[in-house]
Amino acid sequence: MSAAAWRVALVAAALTALAQGGRQVFGLFLSPLNTASGLGLAWISLAMAVGQLGLGLSQAMIGAWADRSGPMRVILLGSLVLAASTAMPTASLAGPVLFASLVTSVIAGSAVGSNGLLLGPVSRAATPAHAGLAIGIVGAGASLGQLLLGPLLQWLIDGAGWRTALLALAALSLLGLPLATGLRERGDRAVPAQARGSISDALRDRDFWKAALSFAVCGLHVAFLGAHMPGAIERCGFPAALAGPWMALAGAGNIAGSVGVGLLMRRADPGHLLAGIYAIRALGIVGFVLSPSSVAGLMLFGLVMGASHMATLPPTTALISRRFGTDRLGALFGGVMLVHQAGAFMGVWLGGWLAGRSGGDGLFWMIDIGFAFAAAALVWPRGRLTADAAARSANP
Repeated sequence: MSAAAWRVALVAAALTALAQGGRQVFGLFLSPLNTASGLGLAWISLAMAVGQLGLGLSQAMIGAWADRSGPMRVILLGSLVLAASTAMPTASLAGPVLFASLVTSVIAGSAVGSNGLLLGPVSRAATPAHAGLAIGIVGAGASLGQLLLGPLLQWLIDGAGWRTALLALAALSLLGLPLATGLRERGDRAVPAQARGSISDALRDRDFWKAALSFAVCGLHVAFLGAHMPGAIERCGFPAALAGPWMALAGAGNIAGSVGVGLLMRRADPGHLLAGIYAIRALGIVGFVLSPSSVAGLMLFGLVMGASHMATLPPTTALISRRFGTDRLGALFGGVMLVHQAGAFMGVWLGGWLAGRSGGDGLFWMIDIGFAFAAAALVWPRGRLTADAAARSANP
């Protein structure tokens, strides 16, 4: 990749580490917030689920704004709102305040380091041959954030309390202000006339919906892990302190998976790669459910889940960009993220509701396994690209 492409990819990865990394480890605060507020796991899970849905609804608008005006302005505003909304529960645990914080912070995070915001400028900065690697680096950023923030926040929660840990997370959000300048683009971007019809074209395209629906399955899975895995670890009989190391290991696996799949994108069909990732995810859950309970098995599960986490991003992006180009990729992927977040809503809400009703996570794991295998079947290529799609792939 060129020096400019590396700069854009690394800045985007750092922003992803702040926003998505923080969201992925927010489950560490779920039990303390539940205990301190007395609102109940189901209520807090619903608020977090609404935030996931709000993130999806905002993605297309944020991506379109970034496509038109450049991402820097979006990130500057998003960083300020993210810091303020993250800190709100430290001042009040009243139901409306906590609900507003949980919803607003997720939406603001999407204006700092979301896929719809960042994948457009990253894909435009890199050549088609290196786009998979560049996007893999961005995906690895979320894992790096998880790897660093998981143990740090767990240490702060254990040693200084959840309020100090939450204020630290809010302060870290302000790092988005200087990072935003690394994505400065000169003036407003003029989107080619041909690209302006691409969104309506996508909504009528069967392959677009295959990629989007498979990404909804991804959303259901990763949102459940981010919100409920710390609780699931306790429900398995393990110490709560293992949640931080589990998330760190998952983050390490995520870095390897994201970059590895990005490199494989130069040689393998993205549909085959994506189907394989979903199959590996399903088999990993099967192994975890059927294996004897042990700390080693728990940590191995974290590595497998991490390796298949953001690894879905490069091939999903390729399936979209090779058919519709990169000029409106922010808005297009924002639409994909809306579907993704519908799945995330179900993962957060349904996971919390089932755990509250049954006291365990077995039924949710069965649902997750079934959907993962269905997603693999959905994206498995069943023919060659049409001539029109091939031409777009060659000239994204």
